[in-house]
Amino acid sequence: MSSIIKVNTVQDQDGNNIINENANTITIGASGDTISIPAGATLANSGTVTGFASIAWQSTVVTGATHTASANQGIWINTTSNACNLTLPSSPSVGDQLIFSDFLRTWGSNAVTLTLNGSKFQGFTSPAPVYDTAGETVHIVYSGSTQGWIPINDGAVALETPQIVDVQYLVVAGGGAGGAYYGGGGGAGGLLTSTLSGLVKGVTLTATVGAGGASVIINSGNGVKGNNGVNSSLAGSGFTTVTAAGGGGAGANNTLAGNSGGSGGGGSPPGSGGSGTVGQGNNGGTAISAAPDYGAAGGGGAGAVGGSADNTAGSGGVGVSNSITGSAVFYAGGGGGSSEETASGGAGGNGGGGASGDGGGQAATPGTDNTGGGGGGANQAQASGAGGKGVVILSVPDASYSGTVTGSPTVATGVNGKTVITFTGTGTYVI
Repeated sequence: MSSIIKVNTVQDQDGNNIINENANTITIGASGDTISIPAGATLANSGTVTGFASIAWQSTVVTGATHTASANQGIWINTTSNACNLTLPSSPSVGDQLIFSDFLRTWGSNAVTLTLNGSKFQGFTSPAPVYDTAGETVHIVYSGSTQGWIPINDGAVALETPQIVDVQYLVVAGGGAGGAYYGGGGGAGGLLTSTLSGLVKGVTLTATVGAGGASVIINSGNGVKGNNGVNSSLAGSGFTTVTAAGGGGAGANNTLAGNSGGSGGGGSPPGSGGSGTVGQGNNGGTAISAAPDYGAAGGGGAGAVGGSADNTAGSGGVGVSNSITGSAVFYAGGGGGSSEETASGGAGGNGGGGASGDGGGQAATPGTDNTGGGGGGANQAQASGAGGKGVVILSVPDASYSGTVTGSPTVATGVNGKTVITFTGTGTYVI
C-alpha cells in the first residue's frame, strides 16, 4: 500500500527546508531503498550536487611529476616545468569519469603519461597511454573490466594503447647469372636477416622479391657477362626499408671482371671477382690463369668468398644457414665457374648456387629459385645458368598473426609458436 504526500515545501518549525534535521542534512529514504523520479519529471539543481558522477573540477592546478586522480574529477595539469605521470583511480565503477586538461598548452613539450593502476585502457593493459598534444583536453569514462577506461574525447579519440609486434625477417635478393664463354659463376643475392621490434599492429609490410639475373649465351666469339640479380626488399612504416642487393653477374672472355652486387660475380681468366656488399655477401673469386687453362672463378656466397681459379675452375661461395622456417636451410650460395677441361667445372655453393659448364659438354645450371643462388658459368657455345629468384620470409608469434595478406604467400602456423609467411613474389602483410 502506498501513500502520497502533496506539498510545495517541507520545513521544520525553524523555517528550514529539512525532512530529517541533522546538521542541515536532508535524508530521503533508507539504505537499500530506490528513489524513483517519474517519467516526464525534471530534477532541477540550483545548488551543488555530489554523488551523481558529476565532474568536480579541482581548484588546485597539478604541477608535480606525479599525481593520483579520484573518480569524477576535472583536473588542470601544468607541465611547464616537467612531465607528469597521472595515476588513474583504483577500483573504478562503471560510469566513473575523469577529465584532465592542458593548463598552459605545454603537453607538446612535457607529456602526460597515464598509470592504469590495474585497469584496462581501450581494452589493453599496455602500453601506457601518453598525451603529448599542446592544448589537449581528455575525457575518459570507465566502461567495465572488459574494455576499461575509454576516451570519449582526446583529440581524434586516437588509439592510445597501440599493440606492438616483433617481426623476424629474412630478405634474399635474386642471384646473378653466370658468364658465357669461359664464364665465372654468378654472385649470390644479398642476404639480410634480423628482427623488427615494436611494430604497431595495423602497419602494412610490403615484400618485394627480386628476380634472378637472366641467362646469357656466347655472342660472335666474344664472352658475355652475366646479368645482375634484382634487389629484394621489405618496406613499411616504423622502420627503414630493408633492401638486399641483387647478386653480381659473372665475368666472361674479353669482359673479365665479375660485377659487384649482394655477392660479387666470379672473374673470367685472368680477371678479378666483383665486390660483395658488406653485411650481405662476399666477393667473387679471382681467375688467375689465362690460356690454355681457362679456369673461371666462382661467384661469392653469403657465407664465403667465391673460389679462385688456377688451372681448374673455382666453386661458388657457400651460403648461410637460416632456420626462420623452422628448419635449417641454406640460402644465397654462389655459382660455380666454368672450365675448358673435361669434367672439371666448378660446383655451386651450398645455398642454391648453380654448377658450371665444362669442356666435356656439361651445361651450366641455374641458381635455385627462392634461395637467391648464383647461376653457373658457361663454357664455349653454352648458355650460362640464370640466377635464382630471391625470397622474403616473415615470422610472427601465432597469437599476433592477423591473417591479412596479399600476393598469395605460403603461410605456416605453429612453427615453434610462430606463423611463417613466405613470399616468392610481391605481396603484403598487415601486422
